[in-house]
Parts: sequence; C-alpha cells; structure tokens
Amino acid sequence: MTCPDCGHENIGGMDACDHCGQDLSSIDIPTARGGLQGAIMETPLRDLAPATAVLVPPRAPLAEVVRMMRERRQGSVLVMDGGQLVGIFTERDALTRLTGRTCDLASLQVREVMTREPKVLRDEDTLAAAMHYMAVGNYRHIPILGPGLPPRFVSVRGVLRYLNEHAQ
Repeated sequence: MTCPDCGHENIGGMDACDHCGQDLSSIDIPTARGGLQGAIMETPLRDLAPATAVLVPPRAPLAEVVRMMRERRQGSVLVMDGGQLVGIFTERDALTRLTGRTCDLASLQVREVMTREPKVLRDEDTLAAAMHYMAVGNYRHIPILGPGLPPRFVSVRGVLRYLNEHAQ
C-alpha cells in the first residue's frame, strides 16, 4: 500500500507508514482469503524455522568470513559488535563490492564491505512482511532479531521452501 503522504510503498496491513509514520489505518487493508494467500498474510516468521546466522565481528578478515560462509553453505553473515547488529555481508556484497578490485582478502576487514544497518525483522513479523521487504529492498537475506534468541535470518530460499511445502 502506497503512503498518500510520502509515496513510500508499505506492506498491506501496516498501521503506519514505515518511512514517515503517517497513519494508514483508514486505508483499505487487504485481508487474507485463506489458502496460500492466507498463509502468506498470517504466518509469523518463527513458523519458517529461520536458520541461525553465522556471526562475525566487524574486524574479521574477509578471507575468513568467506571461508565460513562457504563451509556452512550460507549466503550471508551477520556482523555483530558488542552484541549489536552493525551490518550484514552477503554473496551479493562480495560480487558488487569486490569484483574488479585488487585487494588482499586476508587483511581486508568485513566492516569495509558489509551493508550497514540492514533491515531487521522479528519473529512475529509475517511472511508477507518479509516478502515485501525482500521485493522492495532487493534483499535476499534479512536478519531476524528477538530477545532471548540467537540472531537468525530469513532468506529467499527459505521463503520459497516454505511456500512450496504449504502450497495447497
């Protein structure tokens, strides 16, 4: 749903614009009609069993980070500093920020090429919210943070797997 004030594209069902905070509750809100549409609109991310994220400090050498991603077969790592998420480094970051660059991956730190302040979701956010942010932000991985739980992430692959299993 497009905010009438700032034009920001919000997911249907939002009470306020994610960009400017404008009240959206008076705008017609789509409701789930059951089936796959209902599953997308109502399923909380915790039901997708999000993968536990690989965590690295900002000063981690990029060679080590890439090795960890390859060994664990994960397309992203969360960059944590003192228990706070400060960035995410993804396969796409490697392609867009390292291609054509001559650098020593053993001395280059992940903080120099990570995406800073990534969009973060919570367990109670819906599958629809994750899909919306992935589409609008062109993300393939979004961190999921919550109290008492290890940092996790939702990925396009995880969303597609869930939809395939529940497409009835």
